[in-house]
Amino acid sequence: MSISLDSASIALSFDPQASPPTANHQQILRFSLGLQDSALLPLEQITEILKINSVEVLPIPETHSCVLGVCNWRGEMLWVIDLEHLVGYAPLLQQVQSEPLIVMVIHWNDHLLGLGVRQVGEIERHELQKLQPVIPGLFPPQLQPFVLGTLLECSGAVLDIAAIAQCPLWQSQR
Repeated sequence: MSISLDSASIALSFDPQASPPTANHQQILRFSLGLQDSALLPLEQITEILKINSVEVLPIPETHSCVLGVCNWRGEMLWVIDLEHLVGYAPLLQQVQSEPLIVMVIHWNDHLLGLGVRQVGEIERHELQKLQPVIPGLFPPQLQPFVLGTLLECSGAVLDIAAIAQCPLWQSQR
């Protein structure tokens, strides 16, 4: 499976040689957190992945620093959150200054939210039934509330979209 980038969005394309998904396996997208870490989100929770310039995001005064602002997405206002900064890493705009921002558009409870990340990786297949509870101290303290569980076979933290969408640091601003 591969991920191709174009100027407007990232298209997820599937390798026809890859084995078909099974009933027990879900497609999960791996993306970067910080310079060396990564996390996972089930592909079914991601509506689209965009590649945008930071100047396309209108900053909102008096919001938490993890809120990058809002941008136009298909004629709708999309709140864009710096996911890395929210979970305790350095702010994205300090790291990717001149590069486009990758935004994963998620849909949760009739709300859209853009999660800004440095880079998206491969689509993997995993059994979410094997999700293990979060072990205290395994993740940085700021990341831990947003981890749904871990997949031990791939050393991956699966993030909890509901916890991110309901985060009090930015939720009151909406």
